[in-house]
Parts: sequence; structure tokens; C-alpha cells
Amino acid sequence: MRVVFVNRYYHPDISATSQILTDLATHLAARRAVHVIASRQRIDAPGAALPAQETVDGVTVHRVWTSRFGRDRLAGRALDYLTFHALAAWRILRLARRGDVVVAMTDPPLMSVPARWAAHAKGARLVNWVQDLFPEIAAALGVRLARGAAGRVLARLRDASLRHADANVALGDLMAARLAALGVVPAKLHVIHNWSDGTAIRPLAAEVNGLRAEWGLQGRYVVGYSGNMGRVHELAPLLDAARRLAQRADIVFLFIGAGPQRAALEERARGLANVVFRPYQPRARLGESLAVPDCHVVSLKPALEGLVMPSKLYGALAAGRPVLWLGAPDGEIGALLRQHDIGRQVAPGDTQALAEAVRWLADHRAESRLLGANGRALFESRFERALAFAAWDGLIDSFPA
Repeated sequence: MRVVFVNRYYHPDISATSQILTDLATHLAARRAVHVIASRQRIDAPGAALPAQETVDGVTVHRVWTSRFGRDRLAGRALDYLTFHALAAWRILRLARRGDVVVAMTDPPLMSVPARWAAHAKGARLVNWVQDLFPEIAAALGVRLARGAAGRVLARLRDASLRHADANVALGDLMAARLAALGVVPAKLHVIHNWSDGTAIRPLAAEVNGLRAEWGLQGRYVVGYSGNMGRVHELAPLLDAARRLAQRADIVFLFIGAGPQRAALEERARGLANVVFRPYQPRARLGESLAVPDCHVVSLKPALEGLVMPSKLYGALAAGRPVLWLGAPDGEIGALLRQHDIGRQVAPGDTQALAEAVRWLADHRAESRLLGANGRALFESRFERALAFAAWDGLIDSFPA
């Protein structure tokens, strides 16, 4: 029995789904034949042209051609998705054998639909690894097409691919509840959290962090946002809070990464000396990068609870930093804050409360470090990579050889 993963990005790409897939595929390849079907692109280097096939740490990677219109226009993005759907499904048909396990992720959206048809045509088992739910996310973000008849058709096709899969992996209890509401039976639902590497990412003191010194942030309280600056996140309030705290020379707001919101955020931050932007960092420096902030901002629009789980939470906890949660208090992350005392929650849009929370953390460094220590303890008990690997091993082994 072989395992065949399908996701648009894979190593050396540094996007969140690429990193967790690379971790899991490499782990599974130690005692199984593992293949990955991906594109030839990198999210951090759009012009890159990766090889059509190679072996990386025991994993055979098959990269299919796709169009490259990018994220700027909806029509171009849809064509990029469709070309990957078609050619990835064709590669499944050529690669999969009866009894294999095909694991379809959700980048691009609706990958489970062509993966279902291709996997079942070859007698392979289908596992949907659900990172987010589309078209619900698009509808919640105001995309009219997703709210109309087309959205309903896409949802019906997606729902059928979930119900007819052999298993569906959700990232949390709220997402699992969403899948159950779509008609997925409990026997086909598994909650396996995403993760970070707790060995590579550890609490690191500011005075020994070379990257913090390199960026000139020594001696300041750093409020950090690291990762994709996507439309599902509430980020503009951070700049409003930075403006309210402009007279605090000891506080700086740091954005690391890229995404659809970055250009607008940079434009809005003009004139703010306490806001700094940095690009995505190589994975080899991720431990240093995530340890630069003294607290990490994790954000999600409340309407998207259960549709997506911000992966940056795991890195913040692994780094032993408190979480500044901009999102619903009764959601997945809000519950973790209440139960484990790992940070502070602020309602999205309440910039005064946000500024006050940042001021309190900066003025109470010992308490801030204690919140971070609570977060690291939570990480080790629930979100360490080895725990997720064991759950995935159990799921894959549950299928007859």
C-alpha cells in the first residue's frame, strides 16, 4: 500500500501547507512508499520552475504543469486552480493502484472533487485532509459567485466528495462539527491537529537571538505577526493600535511574510516608525524568526470559525510566546486561551482594547513570559509534531493492506 498526497505546494516551498505536508510525507516515507503530486511553483518565488519529478528525503515528488496567472484576478486564479485539478487528477489516474491511499489537501480549493473521481476509478482509498472549507470561506468574505447558484453547485460536489471519502481529517472540533453538519458520518471523521517542530522551534532568549539583533530590535517589546497576510485575517487593527502606541519607543509591531494584504498594510503604515515589515524567512531560520516577537498575533474573522484554523498558532506556542488573539472568544483558539492562560483575547476592531493589551504585555514582562511558558506546555501536550505523526500512522494503518 502506497500513500499519495495531493497539494499545490511542496518542499522547497515555505507555505504552511507545504511545510506540514513535507514533515508528514517524510515521516511516513521511513516505512512506506510515499508520493506527492504538486505543482512546479513556489508561493515565495512565483517565477521558480521546479523539476517535474525528483526524490526528496525518500518521497517521490511528481510536479505537474499549471497556468501561472497568480492571485490578482479571480478569473486567472480560477484557471490556475482548474489546470492543477485536471492534471493532478490525471496523475492520480496514472500513479494510483488498487488499495493505495490518496490524501487530498484543500489547496487548491475543491481538490477533493477530482481526487474522489480519480481515486475511486483506480480502486484507491480517499482521505480528505481538510485545511479549510470552500466555498463557505469565499461566501463569508463576500465573493458573490460563492453565494449564488454556482456556490451551491460547488458545495454539493464538495459535500459528495467528503461523504464518499474513506476518511476526512479536520483540524479541530469546530471544523469536525462543520463536516458532520454536511453529512459526513462520525466513523469517517478524525480530528488531527496541525503542528510545529518543537525541536527546531523552542523558546529562545532575546539576547541570544541573532536575527533579532540583525533586525535592530534588541531591547524593544516586539508584537509579531508571522505568515500569510491573507483575507481571512484581521490585520488592519494592528496598525491602528501601532498608531495609538506611537509614543512608546519601546514597542514595535513586526510583520513577517507576504500575502494579499501586505501591500495595503505597508501603504497604511507609512509614517509609522514603530511598524516593521520583513519577508518570509527560510525554514532553517524559522526557530530564530518565531522567537523574535515577544508576543504573537493570531487572527481570524469570527465568521470563519470552524472553516479554517490559523496555523501560526502552533509556531507561537512552540516558541513559548504569548498569543494575542484577534478573533471570536467562543471559538477554537478563544477556548484555548480561557482554559490554558496562554495570552490575551481582543475583539476584532476594538483597537483601543488591542492597544491596552499590548501596553499591558509590554509593561508586565514577567507575566508575559509566564503566558508564553503556559503556551509551550500546551504545545508539548497537544500540538507537538510526534503526536500528530502518531495519529496519522494510526489512520493509515487502519486501512487493510
